[in-house]
Amino acid sequence: MRAGDGSQRQSWTSGYSARVATFLQADPIAVLGALTLDQARSFRTSEAQQLRAWDITCATLRAALRQLPEAAAWRLILEFPMRRLGRRIDALLITPRGPFVIEVKAHATAHSLADRRQVEDYALDLQDFHAASRHHPIIPILLATAAEPAPPAFPLLLAGVAGSVLLASGESLAGLLRALWRRLPEPATALDVDGWEHAPYHPVAGIIDAACTLFSHHGVADIAAARADRGGLTATTEAVLQAIAGARSAGRHLVVFVSGIPGAGKTLCGLNTVFGTGRGTNATFLTGNPTLVHVLREALARDAARGDRARLRAARQRTKAAIQALPAFRDHHIGTGHTPAEHVAVIDEAQRAWSRDHAIRKSAGRAVPLHDSEPGHLLAIMARHDDWAVIVCLIGHGQEIHDGEGGLAEWGRALQAQPRWHALAATAAPAADPRQNLPPLPRLQTLAALHLDVPMRSLRNDVAAAWVDAVLADDVATAAHLAATRAPLPFHLTRDLAALRGRLRHAARGHRRAGLVASSGAARLRAEGLGSEVAHMDAAAVAHWFLDRWPDDVRASDALEQVATEFSCQGLELDHVGLCWGGDLVRGPRWLARNFVGTRWQMRRSAEAVANRLNTYRVLLTRARYDTVIWVPRGDPADATRLPDEMDRIAAHLLRCGVPPLTAADAPVAPVSARQPSLI
Repeated sequence: MRAGDGSQRQSWTSGYSARVATFLQADPIAVLGALTLDQARSFRTSEAQQLRAWDITCATLRAALRQLPEAAAWRLILEFPMRRLGRRIDALLITPRGPFVIEVKAHATAHSLADRRQVEDYALDLQDFHAASRHHPIIPILLATAAEPAPPAFPLLLAGVAGSVLLASGESLAGLLRALWRRLPEPATALDVDGWEHAPYHPVAGIIDAACTLFSHHGVADIAAARADRGGLTATTEAVLQAIAGARSAGRHLVVFVSGIPGAGKTLCGLNTVFGTGRGTNATFLTGNPTLVHVLREALARDAARGDRARLRAARQRTKAAIQALPAFRDHHIGTGHTPAEHVAVIDEAQRAWSRDHAIRKSAGRAVPLHDSEPGHLLAIMARHDDWAVIVCLIGHGQEIHDGEGGLAEWGRALQAQPRWHALAATAAPAADPRQNLPPLPRLQTLAALHLDVPMRSLRNDVAAAWVDAVLADDVATAAHLAATRAPLPFHLTRDLAALRGRLRHAARGHRRAGLVASSGAARLRAEGLGSEVAHMDAAAVAHWFLDRWPDDVRASDALEQVATEFSCQGLELDHVGLCWGGDLVRGPRWLARNFVGTRWQMRRSAEAVANRLNTYRVLLTRARYDTVIWVPRGDPADATRLPDEMDRIAAHLLRCGVPPLTAADAPVAPVSARQPSLI
């Protein structure tokens, strides 16, 4: 069976749920009726095909479960919703010893790698986000109903997701379920088979999953987790929408600043404003980050096309209006003088907007030269609406990574020069970096809900952003205290590149993604064999890196061959990250920034240059949803550009800050699921 594609607003209730004994006694027509009752769902396939798939699934399960008298008291759930993934689990068998997650491929004669990943991802999702599943074994089973039966290879059945996907056919399913039940250990506390379905399930969507879900007419409440609610993501989105509604009714021009720490959900808030509950606001999502444009456009197009190559080109064209490149929007409206079609512009990473001097210098000789800062031009463009207009600026503190990025201060200067505009921002203590402070503004109001300070991205430990801040601020005491009191940190340290790759290979199960990242200034990593960077301006290259999978595509992130720089990954994320530390940020009495010029390193001494380099590593250290392995090369005493002492001082600082070393147990050589799919 396949899940609803979300083209209409989807009900998040299960299609059918009953004790196995009840299911076996039920009229098959009544069961199918329960599955088709929710008319709000549409289907990836035709309704007739869906009904046939359900019929085969129910018949296969009925035939297998009749052979297991011990299963009478288990609970069978059909079409259980996986909100983060926008899909539904075909069948769940909830036993007192743990849940069996079953993905059914009706008529299939083989078990594909993509299908194995799918069911494993369902199991991992339950482990991470379903409260009743965390302390019992979770068994992913891929059922190809027409496959040849084969003897199973049983993994260790411990708490958590089983180490491999178990394969079944229609003929072998009963025997597999019986053998699993006999092998599963008796838990200290039996799983509540009737209460399992109602236990808290709080999925946290990755930014790509979230964009596709929001674009399919869902709201933020459908995809945010309890952690997001504690951090106020829902409240922040509502505050933005209320501000937009107020500006519209009052005929006002308004800038709304949404600020937050890395990974707190700023981009998700912006996407929701444009595509989710704010769909009626006539808004556009603008970003100067070409990678974010490329990846989100391609992800939305692939999701809309549903694997139909004939529809993909048209879908790609449609998504160009959904996600727009800020420079193209800016230049078009400066060059033509047209009033934008949209009354609301949501600007991602707005702190990266160019200062006036930088904008004039960078655009000299171009077809559309700039004569003001980017904020100044954007305010002037949106002010062409005589009635009302709103600009929503998503501001990441400590995220300026390039020369000429004016930060919040540049927006303040532009607002001072265009007093027609009102402003709304969160209250904030003065920052050490002057670019992160708004100047006094006569029409500024404050609202605490516009600041997001609880990290959503780091799923296993919400201290990650604070620890990174302390490390980069040379605050060893705070970093070590956080590591000691909020363990385990979602970070490890290794000096061995092979161990780094081994850990990432092991971690990237199901649809979890892994990848290597490095600073664009880490020029001497090429001596370690890491000279290939993802071309962040190449739409096809970044789409392959972020969206495709290894081993099907060697260009994918989890091939672990190409590194993404801060320009490639800012605003995006991976599940597991390998950060390759370069010689562009080294240790003296404090952090020292360098550029590689010709054949040697040259020190960067300006405060802005040092801050940008620290921010580069802040971006790289906060890209992971689960964990980050930091690889610090050992260097080479024969190479003056890679001195071991320099690398050793970096590693020593990280160890003093509490990062644990990667052990052999953390970094197996190769996981069965990735390297030996035939044995899964």
